[in-house]
Formats: sequence, structure tokens, C-alpha cells
Amino acid sequence: MNNAAPAPARTRGRPRGNPPTRESIVSAARALFLERGYRGTTVRAVAGAAGVDPALIAYHFGSKKGLFADVMQFQCAHALTVDDVLGGDPATLPERLIDAVTDLWEDADFVQLTTQGGEAAEAIREYLERELLARLVEFLGGRDATARATVVVTVLGGLIYTRYLNPLPTPAALTPSETRHILAPALRAALTRRPGTAVTIKRGPSGLAGLRSRRDGDGVAR
Repeated sequence: MNNAAPAPARTRGRPRGNPPTRESIVSAARALFLERGYRGTTVRAVAGAAGVDPALIAYHFGSKKGLFADVMQFQCAHALTVDDVLGGDPATLPERLIDAVTDLWEDADFVQLTTQGGEAAEAIREYLERELLARLVEFLGGRDATARATVVVTVLGGLIYTRYLNPLPTPAALTPSETRHILAPALRAALTRRPGTAVTIKRGPSGLAGLRSRRDGDGVAR
């Protein structure tokens, strides 16, 4: 006769006690996405690697797409730490912004993640607008902060596209130091406050849609 007590049933959802952190799930997912790619990685495999129930991944991230977005966001935030970039000497902010972008995109693991379809592109767009652009607007302040931040992110987005995503021979051949030297003046000009200018940003369903300046009767943009 077997008197052994039955094994406790495995509970679903958030475990009791000291559950693995969200970061540990992201770390396990990152390793699998790098090894197997987006299509080859399953939520169940990530859960197994992280030692959690798959329901916990659904609880935190909603889906595999949401989990992948968090992996990309983590990669972006790790290299392009907005607090560190904005917290230094204002005079060298353009150089720090450019260095953060080139450091991120010179990382082999990040580049491998960016090749994994539309999910990667969507995550990068979301980071640039919701994190970098929004934080820049807050940091710059003033009536033209959104316009100035938009120019900065547009320049950095152009750098990403022409040097990494769809490289043109000339930008791709530059060293990070040369890239910084060439683009820093453009970012410095964009970051400079423009007295008397107010720009309205129209937003559509997919993000920024356009700029519109208001002018008084004297012809000066307000």
C-alpha cells in the first residue's frame, strides 16, 4: 500500500514566496531569441529556461511579441541609458547621444536581435518615441521642446537607418568617432532653444504626423 502523500499541485499564475523577477524572464528570453530566433522560441521554452509557469509570462508580457519587445527595450535601455545620457555636461550632450546609439548598434547581440522581423523594428520605434523622444521633451523644456527633440530623434533615426539597417557605403564606412564628429554639430543646433518659436505636433494613430508653427502678425514664429 502506497502511503506517500500526493505531490502538491502546481499553481498557475504568479507564484507564492519569492518568484523570479521580471528581469530574469527577460534574460532567459534574450538567450533563447539569440539562439533560436523569434520564430524558433516558444513561450513554453522561455518559461522552462526561467523556471516559471508559462502563465507568469502571459501575466507580465501578454504574449511572445510583448516579451520580445521587452527584450529589445532592455537592450536599448542597457546601452542608451537616458538618465546617464541626459545627466552629464549639457555641452557634450550631442556627443553622448551619438555615442549611445553607435555603442548599441555596434553590439553583435543587439544587431542579431534586430534581424528578427517586424517585431524588432516595432520595438525600436517604440523605444525611440516613447522613451527617448518623450524624455528629451521633458529634459529640454520650453515651448519648442517637442520640435527640438523631434529633430534630434530624426537625426539619430537617420543614423540608424543609413549606417545599420540599410547601410549606405559612406556612412557605414565611418568610425564611431568620425560619425560623432560629423553629426554632433547638427544635434547641437537642434538642441539649441529657439526664442519665440512654438511648434504644434500633430499625432496620428502611428505616432508623429507633422509640425505646424504659429506666426503672429509681425511674421515672427511664436
